[in-house]
Amino acid sequence: MLGNLIAYIDSVKARDPAPRSRAEILLYPGLWSLAFHRVAHRLYRARLFFLARVVNHISRFLTGNDIHPGAKIGKRFFIDHGFTVIGETAEIGDDVTLYQNVTLGGTDPANGIAGKRHPTLCDGVIVGSGAQVLGPVHVGARARVGANAVVTKNVPEGATMVGIPARQMLVDVTAYQRDFVPYGTPCSDCFDPEKQKLEMLQCEVEQLQKRLAELMAERQKPQLPDADELFKDRGRA
Repeated sequence: MLGNLIAYIDSVKARDPAPRSRAEILLYPGLWSLAFHRVAHRLYRARLFFLARVVNHISRFLTGNDIHPGAKIGKRFFIDHGFTVIGETAEIGDDVTLYQNVTLGGTDPANGIAGKRHPTLCDGVIVGSGAQVLGPVHVGARARVGANAVVTKNVPEGATMVGIPARQMLVDVTAYQRDFVPYGTPCSDCFDPEKQKLEMLQCEVEQLQKRLAELMAERQKPQLPDADELFKDRGRA
């Protein structure tokens, strides 16, 4: 048990440069949120729903994080800072990192029947501050969601998503070679979302120009006479 706690604290320290010692991490609200959730989730699975909710409310009061007892959370999960909301049917893999004010929210089922309403985050996912991941979407392993992005569709493995609604952005391969990128997205100017949007528009213009050139080339080709016209001409001869 102590070994698991030390391993967890070390995993947090590897993702957060702020703490100077393991003792500081013991005061993190994200650590206490996860501890309370482990208790609440066991009560939930034992169908002691009211007691699970009591633990959940105590956790929310003390830490500012609201994690539904029904949510499934893997190993080494880390909430940096707090004020995060995680819904009942959310599923979170190993080594996932959420920053402050993240919502893993649900959507109203089209058939009116409660079911899988919240996201699934695979191993190694990073979600930046203020981001919203809504509905039963699947976020692939090692994907990154930028700050304030709103994700409503599935995210491919290793993708970086920015904007409202979230769109996949091009990231230099050197960024993927790093084990962990703080805050979910690279911070250099070359990854500015507006510049990425301009590059995407330029790419679309180039594709349209290429297609236009192809159509003009087809139009300039000599047209072969129709077979019916040839037969008519021979009949006249």
